[in-house]
Amino acid sequence: MTKRKPATIGEILVEEFMKPIGLTQGALAEAMGVQRKHVNELCNDRRNVTAATALILARVFGNSADFWLNVQRRSDLWEAMHSPLERKRIERARPLTKAA
Repeated sequence: MTKRKPATIGEILVEEFMKPIGLTQGALAEAMGVQRKHVNELCNDRRNVTAATALILARVFGNSADFWLNVQRRSDLWEAMHSPLERKRIERARPLTKAA
């Protein structure tokens, strides 16, 4: 893990996919078969990518669901590692010892 925060779903979606082809949130929502609010929340990092959403985005953009899930995973891991509250929870965990 790097100290540099990874790009979020919203940043990737907007900067790498929507802007280059002039795609609006409304047009993407229509292509995805979801409400515009769903797309708006993705674009503004207020909604996480689920497996179903990853499959939809993969179908719309012609890439893989793994791509979208990996973007989400990297962001989630970075957030957990850099959140003081989550760090405390993680550091409380102890490795299991071998069973007797």
